[in-house]
Amino acid sequence: MPDVTPLPHHRLSGPEGAPPLILGPSVGVSLAVWEPQVPALAAGHRVLRWDLPGHGGSPARLLPSDGSATVADLAALVLRLADAQGWRRFAYAGISISGAVGLHLAVHHPDRLTSLSVVCSSAHFAEPSVWHERAALVRAEGTEAMAASRPGLWFSHAFAATPRGRALLEDLLRTDPEGYGACCDALAAYDLRSALPSITVPTLVVAGREDPATPPAHAREIADAVPGADLLELAGAAHLAGLERPEAVTAALLAQLGCH
Repeated sequence: MPDVTPLPHHRLSGPEGAPPLILGPSVGVSLAVWEPQVPALAAGHRVLRWDLPGHGGSPARLLPSDGSATVADLAALVLRLADAQGWRRFAYAGISISGAVGLHLAVHHPDRLTSLSVVCSSAHFAEPSVWHERAALVRAEGTEAMAASRPGLWFSHAFAATPRGRALLEDLLRTDPEGYGACCDALAAYDLRSALPSITVPTLVVAGREDPATPPAHAREIADAVPGADLLELAGAAHLAGLERPEAVTAALLAQLGCH
């Protein structure tokens, strides 16, 4: 029987036939988190942005809701998106959980990637109990339970008051609790620290110096372990560094893409 599983919701930008680039978002926000970078990236690439399960336009059922979801499941969704476009190889950039997806692809499917950019992410985010507790909280109380803590973590309180900041907080409130919870389940089971030295894909790691979710030490751990990886630490940026320091993140991504 043909595969009738839907693809994640996604949006394409840039000229057809240009080198492909896939951009993944962080938990709680939609593909709109990449809007500051898209104009420059799409000038020379065919850019595909995707929504996590239960986020934006993607159905929550793309991940299992029984606690068994993994980052490998999310990586499989990315490969399905690439296959649907006919892309054998592509560049990839991901924020937070999507950076973890990129690292998984670099470890397990290096032949599919031309380059990897890991933004405000980690090879191991926190102990599993932290994520199991968050998943249970959101499934019981909805994503509203996370809303008050996002300003100051995702970005500064001042940025939270801007139109873009308010729009991303609205994304969180619209996120399906089951999809959010399944992403937490995936993070609970995720630990790629021992596999980092095996990565051969050209890798850029970006950190926000004011990021309480994935502090710069997490980025340094990745960059120190991945052979030849480049590291950029940005002052004045929290977890969604591409929003608070858009020009710097865009420039870093363009330089990474231009090298390969």
